[in-house]
Amino acid sequence: MQTLQTALRGTVRYLRVCVKWVVLAALVGCITGPLGAAFGLALNWANATRGVQGWLLWLLPVGGLVIVFLYRRFDPQGGGSTNQAFAAVRERQVLTLRTAPLIFFSTVTTHLLGGSSGREGAALLLGGSVSGQVGRLLRLNRRDCRFMTMCGMAGAFSAIFGTPLAATVFTIEVVNVGSMQYAALLPCLVSALLGVWISSQMGLAPTAFKLAATAELNPVTIGQVLLLGALLAALSIAFCELLHATPRLYAKFFPNPYLRVVAGGILIIALTKLLGTTDYNGAGSAVIAAAMAGQALPWAFALKMLFTALTLGAGYKGGEIVPIFFTGATFGCAVAPLLGLPAPLGAALGMVALFCGCTNSPLASICLGLEVFGGQCLPLFALVCAVSYMLSSYFSLYHEQHFLHSKLQIGGVRFQEGRWTEAVPEEEN
Repeated sequence: MQTLQTALRGTVRYLRVCVKWVVLAALVGCITGPLGAAFGLALNWANATRGVQGWLLWLLPVGGLVIVFLYRRFDPQGGGSTNQAFAAVRERQVLTLRTAPLIFFSTVTTHLLGGSSGREGAALLLGGSVSGQVGRLLRLNRRDCRFMTMCGMAGAFSAIFGTPLAATVFTIEVVNVGSMQYAALLPCLVSALLGVWISSQMGLAPTAFKLAATAELNPVTIGQVLLLGALLAALSIAFCELLHATPRLYAKFFPNPYLRVVAGGILIIALTKLLGTTDYNGAGSAVIAAAMAGQALPWAFALKMLFTALTLGAGYKGGEIVPIFFTGATFGCAVAPLLGLPAPLGAALGMVALFCGCTNSPLASICLGLEVFGGQCLPLFALVCAVSYMLSSYFSLYHEQHFLHSKLQIGGVRFQEGRWTEAVPEEEN
């Protein structure tokens, strides 16, 4: 009898916790959904307006000065980096409320005036800061505020990109690689589902492509995909290192942040005029769509990497994920035919695998392939992500990302946290 009563009390306790987090997650989703949709619609407007009003590009240095001033005045420690959100989750801290309007305004300004950046990384900050403050307003403890921050990250990411599964898994997978916060699965998923539903009601279309080509699953195709994954892993390392090295080079030659952002704006303007195209400014969604149709210049991926590094390294704001999609899609489109794969399939695999290599989030990347491409050739998406994840080593876009387990163990040693160390023998079954 006592055992039954204990079991019933435990069941009631779990039900109470479940109901609590469903309610809190629904609240977060109802907040981050409209916020993420407004952010996405504002970025769509910014890119469309710049496409019509080409003269706005000349104002990029002026916009950069405004962005630097605002961050130095209102958020000198945070700096508008996605690492802020990861640090807040790990350290159970709450992002300041001013983080949201700062990243909203600065990212829209960067896109409007022709800087090359994304939106999802900014959405993580946007949703995380607002939801964390909601948790504080409700007087939740630090652990619960951490989950609220994660819910906001998932809700805003899902709202702006339209991929609730990828947004949920990415949020619980990316901070500490190798250790997923399964307790956050239910609340993050509820928030993400509500976020994407609300954003769709507000007119923000989800990101989705119809995969125009497939490949038969056989040993030859497996070998081709393995090789493509290895090339994308190398590209992810190069992309991460370029994004980390560029701010250091800027700081070396332009110690003053105001001079730095002006110099970056001038470089972007000069390159745009030299190339005679605006394909590499803003998000570049049209180029991604063209790559999915099998059309991409062989050097487009390198130029997008350069434009993005020059933009973000100078102090302009925005995420890195859409530039990763651009780079991976154009690279895959150009390289896949050389390996015997259809160009559209190579673009799709490249987009997902480069995201995996740069963020070290294989499960979220597979979910991304499922939601964006409808599950077609899903085993190939899983394979290319697995290769990209392993061969990308411990390079990452995010300084605040921690690796809790070794990716590779060979001959009693393993590479972890930037050095080779003696491996701990695994327990035998």
